[in-house]
Parts: sequence; C-alpha cells; structure tokens
Amino acid sequence: MVIMQTQTPKHYYSPEEYLQLEEKSEFKNEYRDGKIVPMTGGTTNHNEIAGNFYANFKLQMRGKNYKIYMGDVKLWIPRYRIYTYPDEMVIEGKPKYEGTGNIIVTNPLMIIEVLSKSTENYDRTTKFRYYRSIPELKEYIMIDQYEYFVEQFAKNSQGQWVLTEYESADSVLFLQSIEFQIPFNDVYEGVEFGE
Repeated sequence: MVIMQTQTPKHYYSPEEYLQLEEKSEFKNEYRDGKIVPMTGGTTNHNEIAGNFYANFKLQMRGKNYKIYMGDVKLWIPRYRIYTYPDEMVIEGKPKYEGTGNIIVTNPLMIIEVLSKSTENYDRTTKFRYYRSIPELKEYIMIDQYEYFVEQFAKNSQGQWVLTEYESADSVLFLQSIEFQIPFNDVYEGVEFGE
C-alpha cells in the first residue's frame, strides 16, 4: 500500500495583507518577501539590555538630532521586501516613513540587536545582509545577553563594514557613527548570567 502525502500549498502574502494581519495580531511577526514569520518572545536579560541602552542613549543625547526607537517600531527594507522589528534603531534627523502614518520607518543610521539563542545566527548573517542594503545605515551592534560580548560593525568611508569586538566587563562601547559611548556596566546593569 502506498501512502501519498499531500503538501498544503504555501500561501504568499502581499505586503498589504501582512500589514492588515499585523494590525490585528496579538504577537509581532516579521514579513519576509511573502512569508509571515512569528517572532520569538524576549527574556528578562534581553529586556534589561535593550532598556539600559535606550535609557542611556536618551539621556546622553538629549537635545541632539537623534531619535531612538525600541522593538515596537517596524522597519521596511525595500530591496528584500522585509518588514521587521529591530530591538533598537537610531535615526538621525526625522524618520522617513513608508506609506502613510508613523509606524514604519526606512532610514535608521544604526541598528542594535540583542542576541538570543533562537535568533543569533539569523541576526549575524541573513538579517545583517538585509540591513546592509539600507543606504542610511552606518552601524550595526549585536549585544550578547549570555556573556560580556558585543560585536560592532561600522561602515567606513570606502563602504566596507569593519568589525570591532568587545568582550570584557570593563569594556566601553564607542559608537563610530554617533558621538556616544556606554560602559558595559551600564549596558549589562541588572543582567544575570547563567544557563
């Protein structure tokens, strides 16, 4: 006896369908060129790190021409037809919006991702390739939530992405695209390492 398996056809969504579904969704989803991908939930360490960076940036950069947004603001990457929610984005000047309204931006100068076990490979590879297609992007920061480790990619004047790694508790992260620095004890305040 032969058992035949039938595959259900994959449904590809238009950007408009995704945006309508996402508006009503209880959970955040990414849109990747026709596919809707559920996003994983965060940990307390993830939340501490993102909150610490955000608070320090807001305080130090008060009155300067930068805006920082946390994980609820959508980013549109037209070249790859991606809607995503970076953990944090910094925009110089005014945000450029995709479509009408003020919920989808297109022009981050810097993106920060707090790495988790389920997303770190994607954040380091394919997602970084998507991010590099954004003309305004000059810096990409990946912060490890399990140990003192930060990877900083900064775009130099020749258009090359240069990596700087920080991996000790007494490190200080110096941004390349913005005059801003933050010691690791501020980045990792309230974080408890361990399995």
